[in-house]
Amino acid sequence: MSHTQIDFPFSAVQGQVAFKKALILTAINPSIGGVLVSGPRGSAKSTLARALANLLPDNTNGPSPFVSLPLATSLEMLTGSLDLEKILNNQELIFSPGLLSRADGGILYVDEVNLLPDHLVDQLLDVAASGVNRVERDGVSHAHRSEFSLIGTMNPDEGELRSQLKDRFGLMLHLEAQLSIEQRVEIVRSREAFDGDPQGFLEQYQQPQQQLREQISVAKAQLSAIDCTEQIRVEIAQRCHSAGVEGVRADIVMYRAALAHCAWRAGRQIAIEDIDAVQDLVLAHRRTLAANNSKSDDSNAPPDQQQPPQGSRPPANNAFSRPSSRQAAGTGPATPSSGQSSNSESEQTDAGDWGELQAPQQTQVSGASLAGVSRELADLFASPKISNKVSNTISDAKTAGKPFNSQQSIDQLSDDKGAINWFATLRDSVENWPNLTLRYQGRKQVTNVLHLVLLDTSGSTLTAQLSARAKACVVEISKQAYLAREQLQILGFGNSDVQQILAKVRAPKELKQLLNSVDVAGGTPLRQVLAQAKQILEPLLKSNSTTSVRCYLITDGRSKAQLDDLQLPVPTVLIDTESSAVKRGRGAVLAQQLRAHYFSLPLSPTPVSGE
Repeated sequence: MSHTQIDFPFSAVQGQVAFKKALILTAINPSIGGVLVSGPRGSAKSTLARALANLLPDNTNGPSPFVSLPLATSLEMLTGSLDLEKILNNQELIFSPGLLSRADGGILYVDEVNLLPDHLVDQLLDVAASGVNRVERDGVSHAHRSEFSLIGTMNPDEGELRSQLKDRFGLMLHLEAQLSIEQRVEIVRSREAFDGDPQGFLEQYQQPQQQLREQISVAKAQLSAIDCTEQIRVEIAQRCHSAGVEGVRADIVMYRAALAHCAWRAGRQIAIEDIDAVQDLVLAHRRTLAANNSKSDDSNAPPDQQQPPQGSRPPANNAFSRPSSRQAAGTGPATPSSGQSSNSESEQTDAGDWGELQAPQQTQVSGASLAGVSRELADLFASPKISNKVSNTISDAKTAGKPFNSQQSIDQLSDDKGAINWFATLRDSVENWPNLTLRYQGRKQVTNVLHLVLLDTSGSTLTAQLSARAKACVVEISKQAYLAREQLQILGFGNSDVQQILAKVRAPKELKQLLNSVDVAGGTPLRQVLAQAKQILEPLLKSNSTTSVRCYLITDGRSKAQLDDLQLPVPTVLIDTESSAVKRGRGAVLAQQLRAHYFSLPLSPTPVSGE
């Protein structure tokens, strides 16, 4: 007996006004390019994204498709491949379309898009740019149209998204999980009612759902009739220029989003209020300069509609109603997450080492040149002294060239030895047909490199502005990682706590602004940051056999902690930032306890000064 999945109604979701607005604008004008939403668990990201499927207006070929892309999707499932059934039964080479073909003219939804494997991201980038899916594989040459809006959800605590793919999303916003007591109660009540009787719950919201669907259809039909004055075009260009965006994609998306907003409010000409309503959604992931005193994106939104009433009666559509300060989803950069404080006796001892400051202070990244440092560190990791690669190569010798066993899973064989080369398989199996002698393309052994930086941000590093030198060292490490397309993660430890300054992500092009926002204060929780680093590294190394990790502990060594029991499971270099004439030499001692390589940061030729 088959079961049809019923999605939670869009109109029944509490709050998240900005996300609803972004989804509706994308449904009205698919050329916007989709929506990326970043937020913590439990903020209705997936619920709202999937709920959009029931609001999409029909296209020329019928209902607009809504296709989900699972994280475990193979490249063949995404792009399409040979139809194995036709090959085995009829000896015909027939192309079997994949998810990209099914999503044409609709939505392609990716939950946890930041965890999508790189080879799938590369394919999405190519198709999103061209609107055509080209398959040149397994002796097949095929191309078909694939134009879709991409909707992605992600939790920033689990890592960032590649900048190239992030820019392909037309709109982006950051959600907050802060809800009022009344909203929390109503959410639980609604969820219980839905789980108890999904069909009955859906019928209660049938009217607002139908009303919203019709509003989207009418707005979409009006897009071509809306005018845009030269003054508005200049205004869009000025706002994008003031935000320091790269290229003109932001200008194009802002125009298309403002056009959709104008159609939604039944306007005939794009106005300033339309630009205000979409500006932050367009610039959230493209802005490189600090925001000026621009107008709020909801300040001129259409009149507030009814909020969902208490009880069982369905609410009117509140997709564009203005959220309260506690409900509004932020669109600025995500704030660094803070590690949990340890209450162990040793951590409390470390907190006060060598003078704790009363209040946080900031030091700017030094302008002094440390360009040689990253090269020296790279040479150090490449030296025989440090074995930094962890890899387990799967041998293909056991099964290469053996006849195919029908009881054996093709997917399992592909997982073990890479993708099956069907062209070579069919060519070598002609004489023994229908018995197949499987040939494989071979699994590519790709080594992913992660640079894990543990940055001392305690109060003692303010001496002689050591913090600026340490931050400059991190910038140089980041530059080399960026050029090599390697990953970077930064943990700061100071003020008796550990904070994640940068989640594991492809090394960004520019890091100074982020580092300059980090407060420097308090004690030195050295044991705490090492314990947290171990928690990050151990499961990573177990789950990913092709990961190479380089760990940098950047500190002035001003800690009395004993670290003999906290050696990290990866090669580690302690970078000593102490610059006093008479050194305490504590950094070298800590490196010895950690079994880490010791590297003394060279002194700047000129005094370090803040920018």
